[in-house]
Amino acid sequence: MIGAYDKKNIIKKLQELPTELLGEVDDFVDFLKAKHAKASAEPNKVEEPKSLYGAAKGLFVIPDDFNEPLDKLG
Repeated sequence: MIGAYDKKNIIKKLQELPTELLGEVDDFVDFLKAKHAKASAEPNKVEEPKSLYGAAKGLFVIPDDFNEPLDKLG
């Protein structure tokens, strides 16, 4: 856990940071909070990897003449 000294150091660094970078810091803090909330809500959940093998099965059909030469284009 961060002690009081470390928080003061972080605040000092924030105050010295150029204004145009504060948005990135804000986004990163939101990211960390969301990541921590997700980890706390599901501490033992292991996400199964998604397999893409066969994901497009049945979505399209290759015509029988696929490898035949094309007629004149245009």
